[in-house]
Amino acid sequence: MSLEVTKTQSLQPSITDDNRLPTGVQTPATVDEPTLTGEPPVESEQVPPPPVPAAGGIQFWLIFIALMVSTFLSAIDLTSVSTALPTIVQDLNGTEFAWVGSAFALGSTAVLPLIGGLAQIFGRRPVVLGSLVIFALGSGLCGGANNMAMLIGGRAVQGIGGGGILAMTEIVVADLVPLRQRGTYMGVIGAVWAIASAIGPPIGGAFSQSNWRWLFYMNLPLTAIAMVLVWFFLHLKMPKDDLRSKMRRMDWIGNLFVIIGTTITVVALTWAGVQHPWSSYQVLVPLILGLLCIVAFFIYEAKVPIEPVVPWELVSNRTSFLGYMTVFLHGIVSTVIIYYLPVYFQGTKMQGPVKSGVSLFGNAFTIAPGAIACGATVAIFNIYRPQNFVGWLLTTVGVGLLALLKVDTSTAQWVGFQLVEGVGLGILYAAPTFPVLAPLPVTETAHALALFTFVRSYSQTWGVTIGATILQNELKKKLPAAFLAMFPAEGVEITYAAIPQIPGLPEPIRHEVRAAFADSLKVIWLTMVGVSALGLLCVLGMKELKMHEVTDDDWGMKEKKEKQKDLEKDSEEKTPATSS
Repeated sequence: MSLEVTKTQSLQPSITDDNRLPTGVQTPATVDEPTLTGEPPVESEQVPPPPVPAAGGIQFWLIFIALMVSTFLSAIDLTSVSTALPTIVQDLNGTEFAWVGSAFALGSTAVLPLIGGLAQIFGRRPVVLGSLVIFALGSGLCGGANNMAMLIGGRAVQGIGGGGILAMTEIVVADLVPLRQRGTYMGVIGAVWAIASAIGPPIGGAFSQSNWRWLFYMNLPLTAIAMVLVWFFLHLKMPKDDLRSKMRRMDWIGNLFVIIGTTITVVALTWAGVQHPWSSYQVLVPLILGLLCIVAFFIYEAKVPIEPVVPWELVSNRTSFLGYMTVFLHGIVSTVIIYYLPVYFQGTKMQGPVKSGVSLFGNAFTIAPGAIACGATVAIFNIYRPQNFVGWLLTTVGVGLLALLKVDTSTAQWVGFQLVEGVGLGILYAAPTFPVLAPLPVTETAHALALFTFVRSYSQTWGVTIGATILQNELKKKLPAAFLAMFPAEGVEITYAAIPQIPGLPEPIRHEVRAAFADSLKVIWLTMVGVSALGLLCVLGMKELKMHEVTDDDWGMKEKKEKQKDLEKDSEEKTPATSS
């Protein structure tokens, strides 16, 4: 009976912020809630939070290792490709470097809202395994690409798998660890991301100087390791419905809306400012149609389906909505730094791909401490707004410092600038999760985290596009006319076409070109100051809510659930004998 009461209370329809009170304010739903073990209710202030399910157990940690390997795959692919892009594009005789990044974002963005529904209907393990298989397939296509079209197609397939990997990592961790204690574990996942970010750029540079194809082929053995771990150890509850029932539960119309909307939006963003002006019909028509499709998607989700891809309650309260906004803004800023800080080192400092990757260490090695510190402080103090505020404050100051980068900027300066924004970005890797989930019932965690990853992925496309547009337009104005004449007037992205030419230029043209790159990038960094300041304002509108101290009882480790049922069955069998 106590199990039914607990689940009913966790499903209470408290959708808006007004239904939730700040930490420390007692309400019957949060203070007198019965435990899952059938013990009498106790006030949460008198006892410490319940321990993480099976934390320290071998199955828990093997599952967690599988998630870390999977995360490592997505992170190293994202961060290593940026430094190898000039070599890859030149080798394949291509001109459209932005599509290499945008195709990955397109694949992951289009499929991510679907991931939450698939995980709820088919179970966690099949979706994780499917994502790994698709990622491996995409990696093989990229490694074997003999032209830009094949590379871009492979990146889109990779994106589908990579998006699924990232979303399912968040979902499975949420199945195993309550929100109150989840920060530490997400901090560890953030550290894995940071390590991959640290070694990704130099690995990308090294492969670009030898054989860039192995940059993608190396994903295959790593994917195999992750699949073995997932297959043998990720044993979570599986839905019992037959395939026909599962397929009937899927919101196919909603998925069609979001796939069409995101696809044509990403196409418009990739063309904007580079292949076609922002004011051209080639950009405006698909951009407007795509955004209208996305708006129609949310309206449809709120009104029609019984099991929507994105339940309306995820965005109908202020704190969750602002949490999603900060995820979007963080995705823009972090993607711009990943893609365009190497341009400074290669274009202005004339560093090779490997050295430019090493020069990003100041950034990469600060993400992990920031993420871990965020998670630890959330777990200790049971608050999340200060972490979000500090993260955006450091990011705003950090990208403002990047605007000071010039041709003659010293090593100490550009490393120091990275340390500031790197810590900020690290904090914000984990911090928005808590305001997004705190107002929502735990039963909506899978959908909420799928939308979370969708927003982050979608924002990466905006980051690549905003940076490419600004850089293209600024370089056209600032590069010496004699050098600019080497490139066609339209349809060529000057950045990656120009970088390989800079070392061979005579002085003073070479210095002028290097200065033009630094001055053009300055406009990007100042734009990111504005984006970061908007993130800071979003935090001010959030509420500090009490975080869940239980997980969704419908999910969790299969072995643990079966043991719980056996104990309950034994207890029921012994009860009559005792009373008689």
